[in-house]
Amino acid sequence: MSQEYNWTMVPTTFLVAFVLTLLPMPGWAIWCRPAWLLMVLIYWVMMTPYRINLGAAWLIGIMLDVLNGTLLGEHALAMTVVAYLVAKMDSRFRMSSLVQQSLSVFVLVLIYQFILFCIQGFLGELPAHWLYWSPALSSMILWPWIYGIIRSGLIIR
Repeated sequence: MSQEYNWTMVPTTFLVAFVLTLLPMPGWAIWCRPAWLLMVLIYWVMMTPYRINLGAAWLIGIMLDVLNGTLLGEHALAMTVVAYLVAKMDSRFRMSSLVQQSLSVFVLVLIYQFILFCIQGFLGELPAHWLYWSPALSSMILWPWIYGIIRSGLIIR
């Protein structure tokens, strides 16, 4: 894709995603929190795979680990795996319709959640509720809006 991006958009979109990830939510909605950072990472890896790549995914994951106070490297590993998968299928991903992309985002967030689930299992801290998997569904539902907002440049003008 030959579209040029304003490169202040990349850090701005990640900053907005960090803020949305850290915002407190009511108790009933905690399980439904979309994977904001992962969706923004998927978008940028899909659109600019040679600029936003595995190193960026790892760095963002480490920053999320530090901000959440989780095991260092937990989110970094999961985000790097997802970024690798997106980079491998970037041209197919871009050519897909928004519905197909949403389904792909669902699967990618499930993979992300599964990696975190396995790591937490090794630590003996398995989530006890089946709603642990709901961020994949909420991320899938929000993907068309995230894609449209970033693509149109509404975050920064």
